Formats: sequence, C-alpha cells, structure tokens
Amino acid sequence: MEEAVLIRAAQKGDPDAFEQLVHAYDRGVLRVAMNLLRSTEDAYDAYQETFLRVFKSLHLFRFDCNFQTWLYRVATNVCLDHLRKRKVRREEPAVVETEEGQWNRMDNLPEDRAQADPQRNLLNRQLGERIEAVLQGLTAKERMVFELRHYQGFRLRAIGEALGASEEAAKTCLFRATQKMRAALGDFV
Repeated sequence: MEEAVLIRAAQKGDPDAFEQLVHAYDRGVLRVAMNLLRSTEDAYDAYQETFLRVFKSLHLFRFDCNFQTWLYRVATNVCLDHLRKRKVRREEPAVVETEEGQWNRMDNLPEDRAQADPQRNLLNRQLGERIEAVLQGLTAKERMVFELRHYQGFRLRAIGEALGASEEAAKTCLFRATQKMRAALGDFV
C-alpha cells in the first residue's frame, strides 16, 4: 500500500496501517537511537517512546514534509531528551571491563552480513573500532548528522529538517564531523 494511504488510514485510527508504518521504519529508528545513545537499553526505550509519540501525534502530520523526515525528527528529539536526562544520571560506557577482558556492548547487536573471510573480518573490526572511537568523540549533533548522512543516506535538507536546523547548518556540522573522521582515519587506509 502506498505510504500516503497508510498514513491517512492510520490518522483515521486504523491499527493495521499504523503497524505497517512501524514495520517500514522500525529498523531505521532503532539504528538512529542506537547510534546516538550508545546503549541498547536506552535505544530500545527511545525506539518505543518514538513510536508512542508518533502514534499520539500522527493526526498533526500534514504532509508538508517527508514522513520519514518527520519520524526521524521525532526520534532525534526523543534521543536528545534521553541524552539530556543522562547528564543527570551516571552514563554507562559502550565498552566495559569483564573477567574475560574488554567487552563492547555494540557487538551484541546481531549482524546479517556473511562473515566468510577472517582477514577481512579483522580489518573490518579494526576499522569499526576506530570509527566508533571517532564517533564517541563527536558532539551529539555532529554524530547524528554524520550518521543520518552516511548510514541512513539522508540528504542535507532532510537532515536539517530532522534536526530543526537549516540545510546550511547541517552541511557545516557534517563538514566538521567528516574532517574529524578523516583526521582520525588518515593512517588506516
């Protein structure tokens, strides 16, 4: 069914239409939450809160922007609220020490890719660790812009809309994040 038809049906109270919208965007919303919050538990909380907010305010969606952009803006706002609350409470690191050594919580997320080449796996893991370290050093806004652009494939205008900023502000933020990433990865490749 076409997205606009689903949205209109969900706005009229059709639970199946809303469920189809959730199913269409659930992985992307969870990925955004996971990438920004760096905590599986917080990401799932933000994911649920995002769709709860969308359900409650779907009647306000007026089709003056892309639904995905609107949804990701809601998700971003929920995540930023979680980050603000986290400043008050103790923040848990993504990497923790265990009896067996360091354990990265991000490694617990299931991956669907084939893992056939051990050397490639090693290089991918090293690159992933380096990228993760750089992402940790970015501000929340820089990280969100970088991930929406490079992981989600959003255009700068949509990123600006999702963050409540201009396209130029998103472009500037992406430039800063990219420069930091290039500087950190320069000797890797």
